[in-house]
Formats: sequence, C-alpha cells, structure tokens
Amino acid sequence: MSRIAIIGAGITGVTTAYALAQRGFEVTVFERHRYAAMETSFANGGQLSACNAEVWNSAATVLKGLRWMFTRDAPLLLNPLPTWHKYSWLGEFLRQIPNYRANTVETVRLAIAARQHLFAIAEREGIDFDLERRGILHFYKTAKDFDAATKVNLLLRQGGLERHAVTNDEIHTLEPTLRGEFHGGFFTPSDATGDIHKFTRGLAQACARQGVAFSYDTEVKSITQSDDGRFTFDTRVAHESCRSTFDRMVVCAGVRSREFGAMLGDHLNVYPVKGYSITVCLDDPQSQQAAPWVSLLDESAKIVTSRLGPDRFRVAGTAEFNGFNRDIRADRVAPLVAWTRRHFPEVGTSRVIPWAGLRPMLPSMLPKVGKGRRKGVFYNTGHGHLGWTLSPSTAETVAHSIALSMGE
Repeated sequence: MSRIAIIGAGITGVTTAYALAQRGFEVTVFERHRYAAMETSFANGGQLSACNAEVWNSAATVLKGLRWMFTRDAPLLLNPLPTWHKYSWLGEFLRQIPNYRANTVETVRLAIAARQHLFAIAEREGIDFDLERRGILHFYKTAKDFDAATKVNLLLRQGGLERHAVTNDEIHTLEPTLRGEFHGGFFTPSDATGDIHKFTRGLAQACARQGVAFSYDTEVKSITQSDDGRFTFDTRVAHESCRSTFDRMVVCAGVRSREFGAMLGDHLNVYPVKGYSITVCLDDPQSQQAAPWVSLLDESAKIVTSRLGPDRFRVAGTAEFNGFNRDIRADRVAPLVAWTRRHFPEVGTSRVIPWAGLRPMLPSMLPKVGKGRRKGVFYNTGHGHLGWTLSPSTAETVAHSIALSMGE
C-alpha cells in the first residue's frame, strides 16, 4: 500500500486525507498544532458560497483598494511598508486582471461541485456542523453597486449558479430581522452555511476511524527525496526528532505553503491576507429571535454572516495585507460590532468573541491543485477566502491525480 504524507490539518488537508483514505491509501497528516483546524479553519465567515466566487483581479477592486488605503476601518487595508513578498504578489495579482472573467467562471464551477461533495461527506459520516441550507442573500445600498453586481451575476450564471435578483421588499421577506433600506439584492437559494471548525474536526475523526494517522504538535523541519523518488520527512515532536518515509506528499499548509514550496523547488506565491470575525453569543431569547437565519453579504461593507445554531451569530469581513501579523486589532473588530448593532439592534453584543486568521491567497485567486515540479509532490493550497467553499472539490482532484500517478 502506498504511503502518502500531508502537511497541514486545516480544511484542505483534512478533506485531502479523507479523499485519499477513500481510495485506500495509507495517509499520515502532519500538523504543528495540537488539534485540527486551529488556524484559518477556526472561525471564518461560515459561508459555503458559490455566490462569492468572483475573483478580486479587476480594475474596480484595485481602485477601491487605493481609495481605502488610508482609512483605518476600510474593508481592505494595505500596510504600505515595502516587502518583496507583498509587492511581488501585488505585481502578479495585477497581471491576472485579463483572466478575471475566466477565473471567476472556473471558481464558480469548482464551488458548485464542492458543495455536493461536502453535503455527501457530512451525511455519510454523520458530522454535525450547524449546517443551514437557507441560501445566501447579497444586498446593495446603491443602484451603482447593484448594476455592477448584475454584471458579475452574468458570470456566476455562466458558471452554472442559480441566482436571482430581489427587491428591497423581497430582501425583508427573506430575512425579516434585517434592518435597513436597500436598492436591491441577489439571492442564491442553493448556498449554505456551517461551522468550518466543527466540520473539519468531525471529518478528522472520520479519517482517523478509517486509518488516517494524525501527527499533531509536529513541525516538519526538512524534506529530502531519494533516488528512488521516496520522501524522507524529518520532524520534531515536542523535544524529539523523528524520521519517516513516504511515496507521495501533498502540501496543504495554508499560509506556510510558500515556505514548503521553496523547499521542494516550486514557486508558490501564497500571501497571508488577514480576515477578522466576531462570534456574537446569543445569550438571551430576544437576541436569538432578533438574529438572522439566512446568511447575508453586505457588498458595501464586505461583511458576511452566518447563523451557527440557536445561540451563535458569526459576522466576518475585511482583508488586511500586513504580512504574517496575527494581532487582533480593536479598530478592525469595531466595524463588525457596529455593523451588527446597526442592522440588528435588538441583538445583544455584551459577549462578542473576536478572531483573526490568515487566508492563504495566490495572485490568481485560484488554488494550486495538482503536481509540483518534482515527481511525487502535489499541492492543494492557496484557496484564499474560499477554502471552506472549494476544498471538498479540490481534494477530490488532487486525490485522483495521485491515484493516476501511481500507474506512471
């Protein structure tokens, strides 16, 4: 039986482990944390959102980013201090603008396929992750924003997504708790929400039942490849050094994928784009009744929401280009709290849990899925803000590619 190593036990690493285990491979997952899903897969916005598949490589996004650069509470914040990593990434990002339409359509198709894989996995393995299949509702305050969204909607529909326009009255019918007046919106009934952390941890347990080995609290120090093509991993667990050998390997290391790619001879320009979320604890009946169940996306504020069971409401947003800084800044959390109070004034915000995570983002906004330069090296990483949405599909793709490589 072929032995496969996976680096990373976030959503992409665990879905990849599951897809490989389903094909009968012997899989070991290396994770530097004590548990699965402790970084970017811990507290994201919760949306399984094919409707949010538009890539960012457009002139309109660049102009908005320039306007927001010097506004501390803007949805997008760029630390102007120069680093080669940041500015080389931005240069590659700009060169991808001509691919905006094609990359958006491809992302939609990946997202639709992934959604079906995820629902099937959850049902097969009995994973409870606060799934809500009530759709996702985008809303727009101005005619200009709505008209721009109408153009994007043509691309999403080209990718196969069922999504239709709604009026202000229909917005309030779909989600009666939402306060505010809007020019219009779009509703995607097939999209869903859930708790990424609960899903990933539940899937890791399912993987373990199927024989997948998880090596937690483990740092991968070096990887060497012998003449016969096998990989030797030198790792450190607590204060002990270990060595193990594998036939194939997959990098699913999130924002550290660039580091491992360089170790293996691949240029993988993943940049850590920080996002924030708050989990509003719905501690009283009034708050539970006043919080929405339909998932929302406020286009002007770039804020998304999800309802995680009866007593939690997740609000997330912002993109911050500030390197590997994981600090939770009060001035970035405050707009999320203020947005909640403005649109859901009867929801209590006395107990709000803030979080920040680093999205592993490639300049094209498409993940790196498949072979590396060296034989036996594979990648499933760089999913950016759509790791939760895309990973069940990309995991199937890379597992299929590995299975095919065994016959080469």
